[in-house]
Amino acid sequence: MTDKKIINKAKKYVNKLLVPLEQHYYHSYNHAIEVMDRSIYLAKKEWLSEEDIEMLWLAWLFHDTWFIIQYDKNEPIWAKIASNYLKSILYSEEKIKIIERLILATDPDYKAAKDIYEKIIKDADMDNLGRDDFVERANSLKKELEVIKEIKIKDPEWNHWLIDLLKEHQYKAFTQKAERDTQKDENLKKMLHELENSDEI
Repeated sequence: MTDKKIINKAKKYVNKLLVPLEQHYYHSYNHAIEVMDRSIYLAKKEWLSEEDIEMLWLAWLFHDTWFIIQYDKNEPIWAKIASNYLKSILYSEEKIKIIERLILATDPDYKAAKDIYEKIIKDADMDNLGRDDFVERANSLKKELEVIKEIKIKDPEWNHWLIDLLKEHQYKAFTQKAERDTQKDENLKKMLHELENSDEI
C-alpha cells in the first residue's frame, strides 16, 4: 500500500523548496504535481504495483527541485536532494536507489528507457507535447527561460525549436502513445501550418 503520510510530508517539503521560485513560470510546484499525477495515472494503467507507484510518486514529487541551486543540467543535484530527504525519514535504501535512477532518467540527453518505470517518468515529463494546451505551456517555458537567463528569445527560433522537438520526440509507454500521439501530431501540424503562413524564415 502507498504510504500517504510519507507522500504528504514530502509534498510539504517540496512545496517549501519550490514556492519561493517566483520566476519559474513553467517549472513550478504545480508543474511538479501535474507531472506526478500523470506518472501515477500511467503507472496504474500499466498495472504497476502500489509499491512501484509510491516510488514513482516520490521521484516526480521531487521533480525540478534542483532549480533551487542552478538551472541547467542538474538531474544529479535533484537526485541528491531527494536522496538526502528520503534518508532523513529512514526510507528504504534500496528504494532510494531506484528513485535516484528514475530522476536521472529524466535528463533530456538520456534517450533510452530501459524499463517501464523510466518510460513512464519520461513520458509524464513531456506529457504537454501531446495535449491541447501545448502552446500555452510552451509560452510559459519561453517566458521562464527569458527571465532566468536574462535573454530575449526570438519567435522564429523558438517556433523552429518546438517543431524540431515535436518531430523528434517519441512517447514510450503503451498508454501514453495511445492517449497522446494523435494530439502531438496535431500540435505539429498546427505549428507547421502557422509557420508556412507567416513571414518566419
